[in-house]
Amino acid sequence: MSTSARKFVVAVVGATGAVGGAMLNVLERRDFPIKELRLLASERSVGKKLLFRGKEIAVQELTKDSFTGVDVALFSAGAARSLEFAPAAAAAGAVVVDNSSAFRMDVDIPLVVPEVNPHAIAQYKKRGIIANPNCSTIQMLVALKPILDKVGIKRIVVSTYQAVSGTGAKAIEELKNQVQDYAAGNPIKNKVYPYQIAFNCLPQIDSFLDNGYTKEEMKMVNETRKIFEDPTIGVTATAVRVPVIYGHSESVNIETKKKISAAEVKALLANAPGVKLVDDPSRQQYPLALDCAGKFETLVGRIREDESIANGINLWVVADNILKGAALNAVQIAEVLIKEYL
Repeated sequence: MSTSARKFVVAVVGATGAVGGAMLNVLERRDFPIKELRLLASERSVGKKLLFRGKEIAVQELTKDSFTGVDVALFSAGAARSLEFAPAAAAAGAVVVDNSSAFRMDVDIPLVVPEVNPHAIAQYKKRGIIANPNCSTIQMLVALKPILDKVGIKRIVVSTYQAVSGTGAKAIEELKNQVQDYAAGNPIKNKVYPYQIAFNCLPQIDSFLDNGYTKEEMKMVNETRKIFEDPTIGVTATAVRVPVIYGHSESVNIETKKKISAAEVKALLANAPGVKLVDDPSRQQYPLALDCAGKFETLVGRIREDESIANGINLWVVADNILKGAALNAVQIAEVLIKEYL
């Protein structure tokens, strides 16, 4: 982004976590106009120093008094901490961009993907909080928005193949340990997941609800309807954890309101914001989780018509779940915020 003449006081809550660290990386890579950066975390991280723009900054303890003078507060410390501290940050005059699930479905809090519904950011004035959607929802909607605008979408069927980094550092460690134990012929232990994740697929992300879906699956359903501003759109999801470290992959099948060809979809997505088209079957080119790590774009390929229905399209959508699925999306929201509203 271009550097603004004005600079801002920015707080990163949960700065020592994986997403917090990625937020620092994104703020630096995108040259966000920062006057002062406050790194906030729990008491056990106080005094730890993190590098930002070549300088070490000490982590401070997160309290309700941490936000005096803060313009933008990026939260990635879990729903419980967001519920406790985000209202205090907003009361102090900061605009909160929250990465947790705490506020996503609140009717008076905007749920935003900047490539999809940037206009919703204006609603932040109601409570001083903007919600970052679920990682799986973000990448899917970045890919689908140009199609929605062109021909409308009646129904979405999505199956996700989600990396262990979505669970956290302990899950990454568990996968690596299980691979090493498997290779050495040792017994395989699991603590983070209910079953072995190495060389396996687990059709459960988060806990099950009474309707047989998991919370993760219903997040995709409800968030899609809210962000697309269409409660009538049909959405059904199956979320699967796979033995990949970074990068969520999704098989997305849509039924459009009007006919659109695969070639037309490719042309749309070739110029869509936040999308990189990787779709050349003749050369075995398609989005891979291995290729998306560290990239800002959402990769889309395997675009083809669903021959079982009149207006059907299939897509394969891949993105870095820590970047576009969390840190990057939050910073992009903050960029729109300072440009248009602060």
